[in-house]
Amino acid sequence: MGSLFRSEEMTLCQLFLQSEAAYACVSELGELGLVQFRDLNPDVNAFQRKFVNEVRRCDEMERKLRYLEKEIKKDGIPMLDTGDSPEAPQPREMIDLEATFEKLENELREVNQNAEALKRNFLELTELKHILRKTQVFFDEVSDF
Repeated sequence: MGSLFRSEEMTLCQLFLQSEAAYACVSELGELGLVQFRDLNPDVNAFQRKFVNEVRRCDEMERKLRYLEKEIKKDGIPMLDTGDSPEAPQPREMIDLEATFEKLENELREVNQNAEALKRNFLELTELKHILRKTQVFFDEVSDF
């Protein structure tokens, strides 16, 4: 165990993985938290990298999760925090997660729009009710003459 001010002993290794096994290996290593990755192609543009589409999809899913979390906190709904990170999903599970997040985001946006419309209608109807009460008093006074 290293001290607080000094890092652990490290060894530089290079892994050669088959494309089919790369995701499983990297996710397993990441979950262990014992590996630090170095970019061996720093001069390559981000758009030229092999897994750029998958990273974009993950960023988009993260954005949707942040939106859902913000709305949950805004409404004061308690969330269970287990403290541990979930395992990385398999690529075919990612498709299901992506669809679920998309559906939840769309439903929540629709609920928010409906709530706003209901609030506007309520305020308009309340205003009309007060106008009718005031005009009723006016007509009652006129009919008394």
